[in-house]
Amino acid sequence: MNIIFFGSSSFSVPSLKSISPYVSLVITKKGKPKGRGYTLDDNEVKKAAIALELPIMEIESFKDEAAIELQRLKPELFVVVSFGLIFPKWVLDLPAVGSINVHPSLLPKHRGPSPMQWAILNGDEITGITIMKMVEKMDAGNIIYQEHARIDHDANMITLSKKLSERSAKILPEIIDYINEKGLVEGTEQKIEEATYTPIIKKEMGKINWDKKAIEIVRQIKAFALWPTAYTTLDNVLLKIFDGEINAVNRKEMPGMILGKNKEGILVSTVDGSILIKEIQLENRKKMNAYEFANGYKGLIGKILQ
Repeated sequence: MNIIFFGSSSFSVPSLKSISPYVSLVITKKGKPKGRGYTLDDNEVKKAAIALELPIMEIESFKDEAAIELQRLKPELFVVVSFGLIFPKWVLDLPAVGSINVHPSLLPKHRGPSPMQWAILNGDEITGITIMKMVEKMDAGNIIYQEHARIDHDANMITLSKKLSERSAKILPEIIDYINEKGLVEGTEQKIEEATYTPIIKKEMGKINWDKKAIEIVRQIKAFALWPTAYTTLDNVLLKIFDGEINAVNRKEMPGMILGKNKEGILVSTVDGSILIKEIQLENRKKMNAYEFANGYKGLIGKILQ
């Protein structure tokens, strides 16, 4: 079967590797210029495709001339895993068998581009993996496979993404074999009345409001651990926070006040308790253990994070 794989993030890589023997072409989003030299960084999917010696096509949108070339390739199946572009109908109509998408959620809950981040932000205990037939409307196609997965108490976006991407990679080959043998099944319609939607994550959503409850701030830190990272300011300098948890001792002062330190990190007050910050990075400094940072920052205790 002539399969074309679409993917653009590290979440896509395990799936690409697991079905690489079936893949005739990898399509990924073109990199954006970075740094003073405006160099183009290869994304993880492109790096994996090169290592697998698979042909690659990079596009910015389906209006690119390269994308239009898809029409002459006569694909049989599109497999889409975290690609990052909406598929127009003329593209979905190209493969003879159809198009399937791997979505790290229990659809119809958390439709949209950021299901894992929103599952953590919402405090969900259960998420999952859904494989669906693609239709024009985003994440609204019939479900051909779905399974549940627990969100561990200490999970953040990095660990949850790794867990679900690796599980997706184990599921996909069996799905491909089934489709190759029996065709693409009709699947189960989603219940539109149960659908929820996840907005795209923006950089400013990482800013911490210390007037929020401790549990909400901890979820924010965990949900944005990969990007954009939760952040605040210390003495008017940007301070990124990569890891934190609810502090067992329910002590509170002015929200944002640094209450103290221990060998696990630094304690910060919120509106209803305190959190333990474990890993941080002050602007233009290296990422480091919060306790070590506190030992080297004079007069830290009592300062107010804003």
